[in-house]
Amino acid sequence: EAQTAVAQALTVLKEFYAKAGEATALVQKNKQPEIFDSPYKGMGAENGGVVGMLEVIESDFARLEADTSAGESTAQKEYDNFMTDSKVDKAAKSKDVEHKGAKKQDSSQALTTKNADLEGTQKELDAALTYYDKLKPSCVDAGVSFDDRVSRRKEEVESLQEALRILNGEDIA
Repeated sequence: EAQTAVAQALTVLKEFYAKAGEATALVQKNKQPEIFDSPYKGMGAENGGVVGMLEVIESDFARLEADTSAGESTAQKEYDNFMTDSKVDKAAKSKDVEHKGAKKQDSSQALTTKNADLEGTQKELDAALTYYDKLKPSCVDAGVSFDDRVSRRKEEVESLQEALRILNGEDIA
């Protein structure tokens, strides 16, 4: 819009300055001073003037519009790439959450099972230790020396062999 307005203003000014030399509204008809050799055409071409300034403004608008359009298209491409990458990343992370949730559930079930097994095994161990404590005094008599135990064992074996012979009906000699 701004470029169009500046272009229209330039057109109007160029037409005005083109007709300015032919204008007679302010010309004195009776006597012209000798200073004016030619008709006044305005200051349109001198140091750029208003027309030059408007042409610079028009080129600035065109450059600004081109830069802005290029920046917007670059930003749109970056945004589209970012959104695509984000969607892919979100989908991957969602799958990762699902897998980790399933793994956590499996691990929780395994932990519950292992804890139940541990509890049962601990009860069995406690019962075995209690029974061991009951049997220990009868198996290990701390007051008897090794030689005494060997001789008692020998006597026990001999008496068992004698009982076996009696049961088999052999003659006791």
